[in-house]
Amino acid sequence: MKYIVIIGDGMADEPLLQLGGKTPLEYAKTPNMDWLAKNGACGMLRTIPDNFEAGSDIANMSILGYDPEKYYTGRGPLEAMSMDIDLTPGDVAYRCNLVTVENGIMTDFSAGHISSPEGAELFLSLEKKIPEVMFRPGISYRNLLVVRNGKGATSTPPHDIVGKNIEGYLPKGGDAGLLMRCMEKSKDLFFEHRVNSARKKSGKLPATQIWPWSGGHKPAFPSFEKKYGKKGGVIAGVDLLKGIARCAGMEVIRVPGATGYLDTDYDAKGSYALDAIQHLDFLYIHIEAPDEAGHLGNIEEKVRAIERVDGVIGMILEKFEGVIALLPDHPTPIRVKTHTRDPVPFVVMGKEKDATERFSEEAARSGGLGIKNAVDFLNFLFS
Repeated sequence: MKYIVIIGDGMADEPLLQLGGKTPLEYAKTPNMDWLAKNGACGMLRTIPDNFEAGSDIANMSILGYDPEKYYTGRGPLEAMSMDIDLTPGDVAYRCNLVTVENGIMTDFSAGHISSPEGAELFLSLEKKIPEVMFRPGISYRNLLVVRNGKGATSTPPHDIVGKNIEGYLPKGGDAGLLMRCMEKSKDLFFEHRVNSARKKSGKLPATQIWPWSGGHKPAFPSFEKKYGKKGGVIAGVDLLKGIARCAGMEVIRVPGATGYLDTDYDAKGSYALDAIQHLDFLYIHIEAPDEAGHLGNIEEKVRAIERVDGVIGMILEKFEGVIALLPDHPTPIRVKTHTRDPVPFVVMGKEKDATERFSEEAARSGGLGIKNAVDFLNFLFS
């Protein structure tokens, strides 16, 4: 038997007056999701364990069965694994956003979704100024900062403080002084940088500084194949998911046009998924776009992203015979523009059937599969 799990990142939401009291998932046209519900069974999944923040790192580790209590060290080292950075035992890797801060307020956690070439040029301008830190550019605003023989520090994810004064959310801990020095230096270098001058002239937000967060040491996961007896792979446009896959010894399927944003190539993800499952037992397809729309507070884009996820499901249903599961990793409600801890709806087709007629938050609450913990999800799926 072969298995595909499709993650619509941040897809779950709350009823919105703008949508007539429906959630974006209820409002969107999703014939393929609804077909899964009619021919499968639904339930609710707790993806964020107690004592953890509602992050995609925690949620996706949990769904894949890697208990964050045992294996989580931070988001930064997971992304470092994706970028083939060889962390030594003393290294602390931090996720490092390019952000826009104006008058002390976090205006945009992504610097207007700066392009990868622009972001790399800005980010690497710091390298010669602070030699004791490794700066490694990633995709768009998502970059990496590594402190050799680091002591660790905590700071708030920038997407959680949009519209707030940053003063109470700055780094704290052993590496805080060094991180603050990096942040201050980035302000100076970025202020009149060629990239930002061009962005301002074209009406785009500038990247005013860096924001390091979620640092940690290199994690040690048991391999997916040894854990489940199945050869697994991951399709994703973001380094975080690729890093989790590498830690678990899963195959990372590279998809041209997978950007981790609203403009990702949905058709390419579906096509590459159908090819990959031919030689894999299990495939985990992660689609970031609904989450990005939620962070932006953009209802129209979130509905559109959900409908395009539905299109990927349709492509897979045409040719795949096996067990399919669909779920968000966490909610990213339009109202709050960030992740929440609420359980998410899930549907599984190919195991058993219940009376659910469509896929939505409300319908799944009364689904026949009840409520489960994410760390047990794949054991249930494979049973």
